[in-house]
Amino acid sequence: MFVRVFELGSMSEAARDQQVSPAVASSRISKLEKHLGVRLFNRTTRRLHPTEHGTTYYEGALNILQAIDEAEAAVANIAQNPRGSIHVAAPLGVGKRLIAPHVPAFKDEYPDISVRLRMSDRNVDLTREGVDIAFHLGTLADSALRLTNIGECPRVLCAAPDYLARRGTPQNGRDLVDDGHDCLLLRFPGADEMQWMLMTEDGPQRFDVAGPFESDDGDVLTDWALDGRGIAIKPIFEIAEHLQSGALVPVAAETPPTSAQLTCLYPHKRFLDPKIQLFIDFMVKRCKSQLKERESLFQLPR
Repeated sequence: MFVRVFELGSMSEAARDQQVSPAVASSRISKLEKHLGVRLFNRTTRRLHPTEHGTTYYEGALNILQAIDEAEAAVANIAQNPRGSIHVAAPLGVGKRLIAPHVPAFKDEYPDISVRLRMSDRNVDLTREGVDIAFHLGTLADSALRLTNIGECPRVLCAAPDYLARRGTPQNGRDLVDDGHDCLLLRFPGADEMQWMLMTEDGPQRFDVAGPFESDDGDVLTDWALDGRGIAIKPIFEIAEHLQSGALVPVAAETPPTSAQLTCLYPHKRFLDPKIQLFIDFMVKRCKSQLKERESLFQLPR
């Protein structure tokens, strides 16, 4: 409980994370401070701030928790006794189409393992948010996390026929910029200027695109594109049915988007928790199969 309060900076958030009441969380921290004889947090009306003693104790507590995890992982019988909870994070499109459909089958195979799936298109801080496994779609910055590559996901620039009838069909990335097309942007608070990475004759090139619609939810962008509001850049597996039906049409084929890499991220540990390894192996196999199946619904012209 102390570690989660330290990482989240909030007694109520830590209590929610640990599925206890705020009163129970506060009582545990108070008992710990009494046991240690020091104050671990300075309390304000909005946040908890660790004291110097709290920061020192946090580093030791992490080592203790990791030692417990590694000891349990070293002696666990994977085949007979995998149990516990797994906290999983995934982007909305990946989570809805590739992960969530297979969670029940995983639960059937491993009934003593509970899966808590959180879906959001924003970047996830595994440590701060208590996530064991995070699926990631796109370019990955340097990270201290371990990762498993699942596969490349081809992407496409697309729009509804109604939009193209009104605004014309761009042939390449330069048309997107010069003709002022409405680009549907996936953006989060604090994000940099929006750029789309497209393949040109000279290799990958960034294009500064703009548009009147932004969201941090990729499925909202798909809905806007279907409604004729602009051009979206989407992984084929997310919109294969719309491409197949003609509800969305590929555009700017001269400069297609670069593919997005689908990866699975998890913390570095000398012994990986067996239930986490089981989930990763289970989902990687099914994600690869699902990607092939969905992308086969629509093949981009070469």
